[in-house]
Amino acid sequence: MSAMAKLVYSMITSLDGYIADASGDIVWGAPDAEVGAFVNEMERGVGTVLYGRRMYETMVFWETFVGTDDDPIERDFAERWRSQDKVVFSTTLTETSSARTRIEPSFVPDDVQRLKDTATADITIAGPHLASQAIEARLVDEMHMYVAPVTLGGGTSAYPGDALTPLELVDVDRFESGFIHLRYRFNH
Repeated sequence: MSAMAKLVYSMITSLDGYIADASGDIVWGAPDAEVGAFVNEMERGVGTVLYGRRMYETMVFWETFVGTDDDPIERDFAERWRSQDKVVFSTTLTETSSARTRIEPSFVPDDVQRLKDTATADITIAGPHLASQAIEARLVDEMHMYVAPVTLGGGTSAYPGDALTPLELVDVDRFESGFIHLRYRFNH
């Protein structure tokens, strides 16, 4: 019997814990080439990504991204994104804008557990509100935070939930740009 797939919450965040500033801008967190290549490598084993509607609408850009020879890291990310299955949890979205994508009207913890039980590759979850639901349902196995060297003073919290979540630090990676990758394991 093979090991169950991991569910990983992976997000770029400011030092003070926001994934977007007060106006919704995320440009401040754009990774440089070194961080982008690291993210691509970390995500290579992911077969499925779970999205909330807003995060999906942000990420669907990669469905039609072509790029040039000047941006191989972005092209690699786009190719990987297109190859992954995507599940979008939304009560308002009625159709998808990308291949390999399905919409679920609500987050049902038992359904996500079944997905984990049957997946042949790891699953990531993107979007803080959706991730909070999965964390509070004790479904998330690891958290990967890419901390940008900036404070925002407000915006969209990386974890808007209210559950106490004991974590174990597993790994830290530092980058020339000042970014830090923090990998935590949940102690369920």
